[in-house]
Amino acid sequence: MKKNHKHFIYLPLLILFITGCQSSYRFTENEKSLINMAESMTPMRVLKITNTQDSLLLRTKSFPVKVDTTNQVLMTFIDRLYATVRDSISLGVGIAAPQVGIQKNIIIVQRFDKENFPFEVYFNPEIIEYSNKKQPCLEGCLSIPKRRDTTYNRSQTIMIKYDQLNKKRVKEYVSGFTAVIFQHEIDHLNGILYLDHLIQERNQHKN
Repeated sequence: MKKNHKHFIYLPLLILFITGCQSSYRFTENEKSLINMAESMTPMRVLKITNTQDSLLLRTKSFPVKVDTTNQVLMTFIDRLYATVRDSISLGVGIAAPQVGIQKNIIIVQRFDKENFPFEVYFNPEIIEYSNKKQPCLEGCLSIPKRRDTTYNRSQTIMIKYDQLNKKRVKEYVSGFTAVIFQHEIDHLNGILYLDHLIQERNQHKN
């Protein structure tokens, strides 16, 4: 009987945990409102570290997203995120969902390692392997106005794993400048800015 009572005690906690995990995959009501407040090809406002509230959001880790092409909110968001990175005000080579106030693991990257340099969307991306060889790179960020700095600790080659629109989970190696873009954008999903790498590099140099 005591064992059964323990099961009854733990069951609500387990249900609460599972429900919490499932809900994190969905867009919040605020996110839905933000996405649907304009047409699909309308750029969204890019958050800036110069704004206190924006800075807090940029420092917040994002959640996984469920890939579902029947989800109109998701499809509208992909269009609007692309419109934002290609907007004449931005003209970036990559962007992450948190930069427009959507805390989901979605990024768009321009593939300079492919013909015609296409922009591609990636869901739940992660880096599972870093090369020991590093590369210096002049980096800028849509969320950090009027500043560009050279980082020295970006890996020359990385292996990434991500979900595609067809729901397949794939792996691939990426090198060169495109690898830097992936590292930069995936950092955003973890609340990390390229400025953090400059601080780390300075500390290493002091030691």
